[in-house]
Amino acid sequence: METIILPAEKDPMGAAIADYFNHRKADRLRVFSSQFDEDEIPVKQLFRNMQAMPLLERTALQMANGHVLDVGAGSGCHALALQEMEKKVCAIDISPLSVDVMKKRGVKDCRLINLFDETFTESFDTILMLMNGSGIIGRLSNMPAFFQRMKRILRPNGCILMDSSDLRYLFEEEDGSMLIDLAGDYYGEIDFQMQYKEIKGETFDWLYVDFQTLSLYASECGFKAELVKEGKHYDYLAKLSII
Repeated sequence: METIILPAEKDPMGAAIADYFNHRKADRLRVFSSQFDEDEIPVKQLFRNMQAMPLLERTALQMANGHVLDVGAGSGCHALALQEMEKKVCAIDISPLSVDVMKKRGVKDCRLINLFDETFTESFDTILMLMNGSGIIGRLSNMPAFFQRMKRILRPNGCILMDSSDLRYLFEEEDGSMLIDLAGDYYGEIDFQMQYKEIKGETFDWLYVDFQTLSLYASECGFKAELVKEGKHYDYLAKLSII
């Protein structure tokens, strides 16, 4: 697994977060993929409070207990919500600009570090991976390395709370049949690239994983997967615990 930290000139999301924090407005955060048409992320949504969060996220925040690790914390919206609930949280991100914004917004413990950096050796009761948290795994082939890393930083009886989506709906025909190339890559393995103003990031792998596939890999790696709640559009929240 990669352990990169983003330089400012390759950090479009961080630049968008900083702009919105400093000026209360931001330009378009554009998203490109070889598999899909161009899209964009509404930057304002990255600053939502708990009341504006989807049910899956609110459920995960309520379930989080003990010392919580908020992975890919962005602007710190989840960490701030946890602090308001008087929960202990450490927020991490690979974006220096985002971490700076989190500090200014009042996140008490936020750090510029990659989840897979072996020098990060603290342990946690809950590892929170929200806003398609499975994405940072990148590809299915990285699952064993991901779960091995989780075993090192999860405390006894701890858990991972992760949300993701099953992208099969993108391949459904009108008659309900599926057009998926079973000989090709897994249909949830997506490549993305972001751009904000003139700042263009590197292309990166992002994983959307269906619950059945997640459960299979979890079981093979010594974890139990529990389906906590399903969303309205093929999304779900999973709880992963060491067996």
